[in-house]
Amino acid sequence: MTVMTAAEIEDYLDDVFPHRQGTIEAVDHMRATMSLAIEDEHLRPGASVSGPSMMGLADVCLYVAILAEIGPEAMAVTSSLNCHFLRRARGDRDLIANARILKLGRRLAVGEVQLFSTGDNDPVALVTATYVLPDRDD
Repeated sequence: MTVMTAAEIEDYLDDVFPHRQGTIEAVDHMRATMSLAIEDEHLRPGASVSGPSMMGLADVCLYVAILAEIGPEAMAVTSSLNCHFLRRARGDRDLIANARILKLGRRLAVGEVQLFSTGDNDPVALVTATYVLPDRDD
């Protein structure tokens, strides 16, 4: 069970992180799914989705999964992010990000995010990331 719903997280992010990209599609225990409608601003030469667009979506998606577990926390911040680009992300398809928290500790959260072009079964990128969590009263 999560402590925040997708709608609650969207409202919270509208206040603290309004320039984020992507739309929250779902949250579940230790997981989140987001989508990104691809526009010209997300493309690089060759009509491929740019790496920064993919990494940004992955970063926000893992943050959403973490918020669903710990509640509203603006100071949970990315401390590392590693992206493996696996294949071309076509610019004529939206992106889907599926985040999974692998470990949620008192001070760190570690997760992975698979990115897909809509309609494809094979991921276009695999991201691993770590977030530093502020002190919590548990």
